[in-house]
Amino acid sequence: MIDDAAPRPFWLDGAPPPRPPLDRPLEADLVVVGGGLTGLWTALQAAEEGKRVVLLEGERIAFGASGRNGGFCAASLTHGIGNGLARWPDEMATLERLGRENLAGIRDAVARHGIDCGWEDTGTIDVATAPHELAWLAEEAEQLARLGWNAELLDADAMEAQVRSPTYLGGLWSRDACALVDPARLSWGLARAAEAAGAAVYEGTPVTALATDGAGVRAEAPGGRVRARHALLATSAFPPLVRAIRRYVVPVYDYVLVTEPLSEAQRDAIGWRGRQGISDVANQFHYYRQTADDRILWGGYDAIYAFGGRVSPARDQRPATFQLLAQHFFATFPQLEGLRFSHRWGGAIDTCSRFSALWGTALGGRAAYVVGFTGLGVGASRFGARVGLDLLDGADTERTRLEMVRRRPLPFPPEPARWAGIQLTRRALARADARGGRRGPWLRALDRLGLGFDS
Repeated sequence: MIDDAAPRPFWLDGAPPPRPPLDRPLEADLVVVGGGLTGLWTALQAAEEGKRVVLLEGERIAFGASGRNGGFCAASLTHGIGNGLARWPDEMATLERLGRENLAGIRDAVARHGIDCGWEDTGTIDVATAPHELAWLAEEAEQLARLGWNAELLDADAMEAQVRSPTYLGGLWSRDACALVDPARLSWGLARAAEAAGAAVYEGTPVTALATDGAGVRAEAPGGRVRARHALLATSAFPPLVRAIRRYVVPVYDYVLVTEPLSEAQRDAIGWRGRQGISDVANQFHYYRQTADDRILWGGYDAIYAFGGRVSPARDQRPATFQLLAQHFFATFPQLEGLRFSHRWGGAIDTCSRFSALWGTALGGRAAYVVGFTGLGVGASRFGARVGLDLLDGADTERTRLEMVRRRPLPFPPEPARWAGIQLTRRALARADARGGRRGPWLRALDRLGLGFDS
């Protein structure tokens, strides 16, 4: 079922021709490093404000996490209600309002710039596959309702009416808190929109160094250099250009399968006519959705960190994880037995200890960085970019006054403690799933330290 699958991200099929690399020195108001969603939203918003913007991408637009994720464009800025309430309870009403406004802003930009990214306002369903998870869903339903979201609890029969799987005991349908998109097409559309607004976008241009240059900064690349007043670093899990980021972000690899298109009979067998995005709510969870051409994207569960945290193309393929994902897929949808997979891939998630974006400045305030989205950056990246621009402008805004923005998460320890701690946590999460969700001593200790891993 897997061996013949193409070892590349499904979303990157049909990529547009590459843009040329930087081949001369340039001057700008802002140089953006990174051509994923954070960098693209930065470039677009800054260019629309009249700034001279140069964006430098070392590979291709959407090469990294922005072209390898599930396409869940969530309103949450905090990696979910529970995580936000645990960390910023006094700000949650504000953070949820800003998240709602941010999702509306993305929807508006997609329409305004004519970006064909398969936008679907279907919402998402969190599903319970173990009895103890039903209480988790009920608690989250209360939290969502209290903060103004349209969410509906589904019992087993109601869940069956939406999507048919023998594993489902219930669900929570959040109707308005998430949209589904083709993330690569969103990225390509944002690049075109940024160029139309006046930004210059270069691909195949790795930035090798960033340094102060008079009152500004200088970004060095093999084909030239960019002198600018400011720099915004949107480098995700890739090696950072400023040392501070190394303490806060680790690359954790996530893996995904995509099936061949379903036949009409196969679609009838599972229902799922509402086309919602779905996630189960175990500590080690799966996320899945339908594509525009009736495939199923299936990912998650097996998050892998390698000693030393090196990002390497060799880690994009992991046969053992693909086999495990396939087994879980057919356990969820046994009626699809015999369906083959067309694509398989992996990629690094920029993971921080609080699971949501973090901001900082460097080089005397001339550079800012936005990283750490931990897998939920398709929507939050626009907000992250806006905050980064505020920080560079020295603007006192509602966004920059947030505790979430002002305070950084706890850093990860150096190796080998980093690797050992992450491995111990992965095993503890698996044990919690096997023991009815009960968190053992290690996870409870992390909770007390503000490092409460939930996935």
